[in-house]
Amino acid sequence: MTGLINKRIILGISGGIAAYKSAFLARLLVKAGAKVNVVMTQGAQAFIQPLTFQALTGHPVHTHLLNPEAEAGMGHIELARWAELIIIAPTTADLMARLATGHAGDLLTTLCLASKAPVHLAPAMNQAMWQHPATQRNAQLLTELGYTLIPPAEGEQACGDVGAGRLPEPETLFSWIDSFFKSSFFKNSFVESNQPEPAKKLGEGLRITITAGPTQEPLDPVRYLSNHSSGKMGYALAAAAVEQGATVKLISGPVNLAIPDGVHCTHITTAAQMLEACEKLRSTTDVFIACAAVADYRAEAVADQKMKKQANQDELILKLVKNPDILATMAQATVDTHKPRPFCVGFAAETQQVEDYAQDKLVRKNLDAIVANDVSDSSIGFGSDENRVILFTRAGECIHRDPLPQSSKGVLGQQLLFKLLVFYKEQQKS
Repeated sequence: MTGLINKRIILGISGGIAAYKSAFLARLLVKAGAKVNVVMTQGAQAFIQPLTFQALTGHPVHTHLLNPEAEAGMGHIELARWAELIIIAPTTADLMARLATGHAGDLLTTLCLASKAPVHLAPAMNQAMWQHPATQRNAQLLTELGYTLIPPAEGEQACGDVGAGRLPEPETLFSWIDSFFKSSFFKNSFVESNQPEPAKKLGEGLRITITAGPTQEPLDPVRYLSNHSSGKMGYALAAAAVEQGATVKLISGPVNLAIPDGVHCTHITTAAQMLEACEKLRSTTDVFIACAAVADYRAEAVADQKMKKQANQDELILKLVKNPDILATMAQATVDTHKPRPFCVGFAAETQQVEDYAQDKLVRKNLDAIVANDVSDSSIGFGSDENRVILFTRAGECIHRDPLPQSSKGVLGQQLLFKLLVFYKEQQKS
């Protein structure tokens, strides 16, 4: 059973060849019991006629900002108040740019500014347009403004190109909307003025601990073992968690990043220090996300003074010992039933057999989810502003694979956080 019965949804459609898919989405929403009002831009009407959506939804289609007939009935402000969710599918690069800068030149952009309802955007465009820095900048800004971006699908496009930028299939968009309304954070209640209360944010009431950045394992007073992690992904997740209303504790290795607003940060250097900080928070953590790139080994003995190069010594042999496994420790079941282990999410940064290693780690360390990325690709991962990952979630023996296309780490952090929290709340119910 879906959670869409009597839910009030505005389906926005902007101008793109993928607009035809929106007709199938409208049909699915109406069949599930949702009340759907369609808003079309002028460009959208060049690809599909409003009459199609009127027949599918049973309601007149809204196309003009100042239509006297519409204002006499449900004007644009009333329409903005009516909505419990606004989803724009497809969302063109042009519409993303206008929303990012707060334009209100047509009915659809005006509704997004005037409504307190969550706004979900499903970008659809040529793969080169999606990857363009201007589009990625706008995507980042939109997430900071509170919009939710649904990752575009990958595959062959109408223009013949292949890559990320396709509008997800109607069934995928339907599942996304259904998951949104099924989540316990959504309130289906009304205030005395007969207006819907705003939906609660996904993270409200949750305590989330995130690790980020590298660790540094000293060899002597001036040298250390470390890696290329910049911490950008972990900090993006922390910022996204705050936006979703969570109480966020960030445990960070040495990075050159500003702490996101609203985040309490503990700075550490070594893996042992990170483990100690994590264990202190274990009993007060609902969701633990291990995004840090923790050194697997440390020096068995740290020299008191700087190790000097010897003229007659061509080799230096260091003895390393294994560091504690922070994620496995946090994921261990506890005998105290009053303090169950947190929901645990890992990261698998691999250079080969990425998916195989990630799924092995997911099961072996008793995790609930893991995010896999290929750090052998220099355009993503360590040090880059962008990333492309695959999210694996585990429910019992069932593992679900969910690839997310390349985008800025800020956008990806928001998308990952949304998916992880929806999955977390579903697991809490079961």
